[in-house]
Amino acid sequence: MATTTGQNPAFVLNAIGKADFEDRPIPKLRDPWDVRVHIAQTGICGSDLHYYDHGRIGDFVLTTPIILGHESSGTIVEVGSAVKNLKVGDRVAIEPGVPCRHCDYCRSGSYNLCPDTVFAATPPWDGTLAKYYIVAADYCIPLPDHMDMEQGALVEPVACAVQMTKVGNVRANQTIVVFGCGPIGVLCQKVSKVYGAKKVIGVDISQGRLDFAKSYGADGVFLPPKKPASVTTDDEWNEQLARMIKEEFDLGDGPDVVIEATGAASCISTGVHLTKKGGTYVQAGMGKEVKISHPPTQYFPKSNGR
Repeated sequence: MATTTGQNPAFVLNAIGKADFEDRPIPKLRDPWDVRVHIAQTGICGSDLHYYDHGRIGDFVLTTPIILGHESSGTIVEVGSAVKNLKVGDRVAIEPGVPCRHCDYCRSGSYNLCPDTVFAATPPWDGTLAKYYIVAADYCIPLPDHMDMEQGALVEPVACAVQMTKVGNVRANQTIVVFGCGPIGVLCQKVSKVYGAKKVIGVDISQGRLDFAKSYGADGVFLPPKKPASVTTDDEWNEQLARMIKEEFDLGDGPDVVIEATGAASCISTGVHLTKKGGTYVQAGMGKEVKISHPPTQYFPKSNGR
């Protein structure tokens, strides 16, 4: 059994805009099915930044200090007495959300919807930006020899992109538009291409991100122009942007699937305008906590009166 004495340096968010390194106690196993992981690599997610900047995401509100981080890989240093699938020394990626396993969502296979999930770095639960982290053994994914720890830390965001494209039912020979060319957006673009999508377009306001997206997974990229003074409303401009994207990339009535990975109100509106009749729109991004409104007719296909 590994030692539980010594220091456990951790990156702790104490209040909005206030975080620091602290020495925390080395965590102990909670039950016989747990393992202790020596963290090697951790990515910084947009949700970490939301808690740092705003202290909340929806109903999850920071009321006490928490350790940030949930995109991690590491090495098993301790296993519970009931653990059979892992041993000390195994390199793993961590699935950060452990559900209750007993509710209807869990029993139907939709455990990502479990209301009692213990999710790393979601109040009140501590995250993985520490030397050691305790997690259920079956929520650790062994890494093959050809993957390093940095790639292991990317398993969680790649899984998010896979889920987003799965929700969109992305299939071969489809056209896909992804709003946002940050990490999740470009991963959605790449996963769509792996699924056999015919044409994948990335949209962003950063030319640097667009350049990377074009080199990584997108067939084409779109940098929205500034709204001219002659356009009086945001919704009118968003509808015009949708028309520009359709025309520039020869998308006809619109793409088969739109994945919105920014959370920006303008992208949400443009994406809804852009999606073809009978197409699929997936809202994946988290933006500012503001209400988004659309004209009701925006959701109904235009026809010739039939």
